[in-house]
Amino acid sequence: MTEKHKNFETTVIHEGYDSKEMLGSLSTPLFQTSTYTFDTAEQGERRFAGEEDGYIYSRLGNPTVSVLEERIAALEKGERGLAFASGMAAVSAVLIALTKANDHILCSSGLYGCTFGLLTMMKEKYNITHDFSNMATKEDVRALIKPETTCIYVETPINPTMKLIDLKMVAEVAKEFNIPVVVDNTFSSPYLQRPLELGCDVVLHSATKYIGGHGDVVAGLVVGKKDFLDSVAMTTQKDIGGIISPFDAWLLIRGLKTLPVRLDRHCDNAEKVFEKLRHHPKVANIYYPGDESHPDYPIMEKQMKRGGGLISFEIKGTKEDAQQMLNNLSFLKIAVSLGDAETLIQHPATMTHSVVPEASRLEMGITDQLIRLSIGLEAWEDIWSDVEQALNKL
Repeated sequence: MTEKHKNFETTVIHEGYDSKEMLGSLSTPLFQTSTYTFDTAEQGERRFAGEEDGYIYSRLGNPTVSVLEERIAALEKGERGLAFASGMAAVSAVLIALTKANDHILCSSGLYGCTFGLLTMMKEKYNITHDFSNMATKEDVRALIKPETTCIYVETPINPTMKLIDLKMVAEVAKEFNIPVVVDNTFSSPYLQRPLELGCDVVLHSATKYIGGHGDVVAGLVVGKKDFLDSVAMTTQKDIGGIISPFDAWLLIRGLKTLPVRLDRHCDNAEKVFEKLRHHPKVANIYYPGDESHPDYPIMEKQMKRGGGLISFEIKGTKEDAQQMLNNLSFLKIAVSLGDAETLIQHPATMTHSVVPEASRLEMGITDQLIRLSIGLEAWEDIWSDVEQALNKL
């Protein structure tokens, strides 16, 4: 891409693809193929030996997937990108690549339920232990680093409590111990937050969410240093096999083109719904990074472009009241994803984080009264009208 095409909004449309190389096709072609032919047996030998560039088999590389990987790497300001069949395929490939039996992972104080489940399995099978830290200060981070710590894993904003972690601060501590920092950037996307620019080492996404944006694909993405991701590509990606399909990669390329436009609308709507929601008498607490009274607001100002499209809030009442509020909705959808055109709402304690034991869940701040709201692209007045009437019926 030419030097003038350097703004995010341009990169998200053009990076990694030249229509002149593909018979003038404006849309990136879909290479729906499992394998590739060689001109000669000797060429096949050279490619398998790594002596010649070229495609071999779609588990190892695909032209459509390559466009997606180059584009996400450029957007996150990393050296290389890798695409996976799901966000959890990306998480597991990275964590397995960074650990061996008896190692230790330091985590932020809250994690997506399936990430928690993966860590539990790694502990049971391989004695790879983990600790949780609120990471509020450098001392908090240093206090839980052990000789066997090989990775610091961070969500920010944390799912679903919306707590923020100062990534630059964590990265500075990690460098003291020469430990890589992995950041789940799903809630922000590279449009709102770029952890690699803040000193972190690996960034990953459930691309199912804002990257895809239309609720029609399940996928994961990872960006980082070329040497590390080359190693992941030839080990935990190739041999475990959690690769993305060419069609799903094509859907993500299409979704990415509108990412800035969509995120601006998500944020606009979220800010307006937040202002209404925080004054409702049935709402006990509300958590949104764009809230100026949020204790982590200074972190948001420092490392995020805007507050994002996710709002979590606790209602006054019981678990049953929270569930009833969801059942009272008219057109907003009860579903566990986020980042779609449709506004989605869910009950984390019994849905996304149901795998987390109650004691750990409460330590994370996930109460039975907590509801997570992913603001969509509808008219904000209609979103609020449905939420308001559902609360009013309690």
